[in-house]
Amino acid sequence: METVKINEYPLLKTGKVREIYDLGDNLLFVATDRISAFDSILPTLIPDKGKVLAGLSEFWFSFFGDKVKNHYVTGDVCKMYPKLAPYKEYLDGRAMVVKKAQIFPVECVVRGYLAGSAFAEYKKSGTVCGKKMPDGLLECSELPEPIFTPSTKADAGHDENIDFDRMADIVGFEAASKLRDLSLYIYSRASAYAKEKGIIIADTKFEFGSCDGEIILCDEVLTPDSSRFWPADQYCPGKSQPSFDKQYVRDYLNAIKWNHEPPAPPLPPEVVTETRNKYMKALELLSK
Repeated sequence: METVKINEYPLLKTGKVREIYDLGDNLLFVATDRISAFDSILPTLIPDKGKVLAGLSEFWFSFFGDKVKNHYVTGDVCKMYPKLAPYKEYLDGRAMVVKKAQIFPVECVVRGYLAGSAFAEYKKSGTVCGKKMPDGLLECSELPEPIFTPSTKADAGHDENIDFDRMADIVGFEAASKLRDLSLYIYSRASAYAKEKGIIIADTKFEFGSCDGEIILCDEVLTPDSSRFWPADQYCPGKSQPSFDKQYVRDYLNAIKWNHEPPAPPLPPEVVTETRNKYMKALELLSK
């Protein structure tokens, strides 16, 4: 579905995928059907993708409950804010009301497997984000234990991997320690649950904020946009894995030799259909 402009509330931010509106006391997050790759927004929409992102995030917020406080208020946005009723068809399933929070300016990345840029670094130096790894690991090998590899949050261009000390300089040692421990806890618990459902969570990233003196989990959580999801029954280290995430789109763009410079090329119908199927399968397996 095409993005719909909501006129009743100020538009605070247009992200690669998400629109954020100021409701006064809260924020409205709307997950669109846009898809990005290599830091560019593609011109082709993936039908129902926004509903997958919102649905999975709501599932995980509920899954962790009081163990991990979060910014989620409700998915019944039109009931809570009657001015949104004219947009009900568009908002249903893809929007949620969330608390306002002061977002920490770091990405909290957890890696359980050796994939993507982590494997590229390991081949060169035997490290992942500067951390020494055992010899002899293959592409997509499971790491001895999950590792926390934070990065900066870039408004434009690429995020930059940083070590814990640099993160502590940015957000303070106490906050950095809590963010690291929370990230590892969420990943470990979610990873164990997902394996029971047939999905390996290879890596993921979290955003946290501060609200009323507490650290809370924000933004989207453990979705195919923010994570690598692999089918557990097909897992075979030593090569790239089939996935339920947008790696399929990245692989297509590399196959047609796009140089990763905007503008991004459109996606053909068969890639759109397969991408939608992968996202929907992730939602089905994890939330039911």
